[in-house]
Amino acid sequence: MYEQRFMDRALVLSATASSGSGTEPFAAVVVRDGLIVGEGVNHARAHLDPTSHGEIEAIRDACRRLRRIDLSGCVLYSSCEPCALCVAAMHIVGIRRLFHASSLAQSEAALAGVPPERRPRVDVDALRHAAGAPAASCGLEVEQHRADEAVRIIAAWAETQQP
Repeated sequence: MYEQRFMDRALVLSATASSGSGTEPFAAVVVRDGLIVGEGVNHARAHLDPTSHGEIEAIRDACRRLRRIDLSGCVLYSSCEPCALCVAAMHIVGIRRLFHASSLAQSEAALAGVPPERRPRVDVDALRHAAGAPAASCGLEVEQHRADEAVRIIAAWAETQQP
C-alpha cells in the first residue's frame, strides 16, 4: 500500500541533493514493515561511480543496515522512475514493489537543457534493451578466455556452500 510519507522523504532527499556538490536530484528510500531502512541520493559525480544512483545507494544502505542482501518484502520509493540498472538491482535483492514520482520521460524532458558535459545523455530505451540481453548481443565487443579455470574456481566455491 502506498504511503505518502515515504514519497515525501524521497522528494526531500531529491531536493537536498539538487543543491549538493557532485549529486543530482534523484533519491530513493527502501521501506520495510513501515520503517525506512535505507536512503540514497545520486552521488555518481561525487563518488566518480556511474552506478551510484539514488535507488542503488538506498539498496546499499538497506543491505548494510539490515545486514543482509535479501530485501524481499521491502518496498522502494523513488523520486524518479528507475533506470534498467536500478530495476536489475531491485530484482537481485528481491524488491518487488516500487512507487515512483516522475517518469523517465518526464525527467529527461526536464533535463533537456543541461549540457552533455554536465550530464551525459543515456538512451534509456537502448539501455533497457541491452540490460536483458547477453553481453555479446548488445553492442559490446566480447571475447571469452580461460573459462575452464573460472568454472573450476566457481564450482569449488559452490561445493563449500552445500549443506
